[in-house]
Amino acid sequence: MSPEDLQTVLREKLADCEVNVSGDGYHYQVIAIGKVFEGLSAVKKQQTVYGCINDLIADGTVHAVSIKAYTPEEWSTMNG
Repeated sequence: MSPEDLQTVLREKLADCEVNVSGDGYHYQVIAIGKVFEGLSAVKKQQTVYGCINDLIADGTVHAVSIKAYTPEEWSTMNG
């Protein structure tokens, strides 16, 4: 699966989020930004994203994923 394909899947399942995926088709880096992450711990944010692609991980389509998830405010502060 290409990073673009994984990005499409995540954008469909996290409709109100900005999602960017990079990688080599084996290892992926995901950055997700959205209000859906407000009030969640870092672990819960990652679990939210993992929940969208668990089936792809389980069947081996996606092997290694690094996820960073932020609220819009967190992202703005980091990249101000």
